[in-house]
Amino acid sequence: MELPKKYINFSDEYPEIAAAYENLGKSISEQGKLDTKTRALVKLALSAGSELEGGVHAHVRKALEAGVEPDEIREIALLAITTLGFPKAMKILTWIEDIAPGK
Repeated sequence: MELPKKYINFSDEYPEIAAAYENLGKSISEQGKLDTKTRALVKLALSAGSELEGGVHAHVRKALEAGVEPDEIREIALLAITTLGFPKAMKILTWIEDIAPGK
């Protein structure tokens, strides 16, 4: 997966901070109880609920790499309808479909 240019620039300018950030994420994943697929869907849902377009894009890619099916990924947006509202859910669906196009 290609990292965003902004993150690459940050890593180049602050390598120790970037390494600490990556190590924290790795430690949480290794010590957690969730499997890779579940973790990918949770992180996608957190990004979606926070309305982080870049995060949604990144976590859709990671979810696909983890073996999550595109229909399962799009379900995140459908679940958001009753929690976040229809307009926000459609925005999330658009971001998801930027990476995992619908039918």
